[in-house]
Amino acid sequence: MENRLFVQFRHYLIQEEKSSATIEKYLRDIRCFFRFLSGKEISKEKTIAFKEYLTQHYAPSSVNSMLVALNSFLRFTNRQEYCVKTLKIQRQIFSREEQELSKAEYKRLIKAAANTRLSYIIQTICGTGIRVSELQYITTTAVQKGKAVVNCKGKMRIILIPAPVRELLKKYIKKAGIQQGSVFITKSGKPVNRSNIWRDMKNLCTKANVSEKKVFPHNLRHLFARIFYSLDKDIVRLADLLGHSSINTTRIYTIESGKQHLIQLEAVQKILTT
Repeated sequence: MENRLFVQFRHYLIQEEKSSATIEKYLRDIRCFFRFLSGKEISKEKTIAFKEYLTQHYAPSSVNSMLVALNSFLRFTNRQEYCVKTLKIQRQIFSREEQELSKAEYKRLIKAAANTRLSYIIQTICGTGIRVSELQYITTTAVQKGKAVVNCKGKMRIILIPAPVRELLKKYIKKAGIQQGSVFITKSGKPVNRSNIWRDMKNLCTKANVSEKKVFPHNLRHLFARIFYSLDKDIVRLADLLGHSSINTTRIYTIESGKQHLIQLEAVQKILTT
């Protein structure tokens, strides 16, 4: 893709008020599309072929997210006629057990991270349920007040920081000599980003004896949601805490594994037969 067009598409996404993480993902997906084209012209046949290629190499949800990026780019370049439909996915009723991070595995990650910055980051995300992109809003002021104000795409929400997490963060702030601003920063003074945290977490896997499939920042948010829901059973309150505008999105976070459903089914059978 011509560099000028690439820059223009980035600017278009900014005007559409996409988050920085979304913008980078869209651009990454479009690069993938152009690699697939190998210099050939864009056509309906090529976009359909790209969809088939993605279907063979990625999970359905990933395919759809990449097609959304592609369709956005096609509309931007006035090629709406080349847009393709996303896959129809039946709602999942069971979570994928091989990707579900357990409390025991979470504790092993914390132990493996020892007293490093990563340990505090993991505990902050899992202790508040925030998105990794919202970590920058955990500032020294937020820690003192016990709440962080997130302003994204014109939407503002409050992230509550429970007392144990506040004490943990105060300890880290003192240790790291942070005076003001974001608590978790790089050596250059910028807030840590998704790629920094992702890479560091992957490096923990072997030491913590946890599958790489389970170790990524968003899975900490899922663990927080499952534990909160197990205690409260209030999906509306959980949706508010997670910053979801739709409860249907929150339901994804509370889905249990097939193993848990089987245990409940067996309990029903026990009641029926005794």
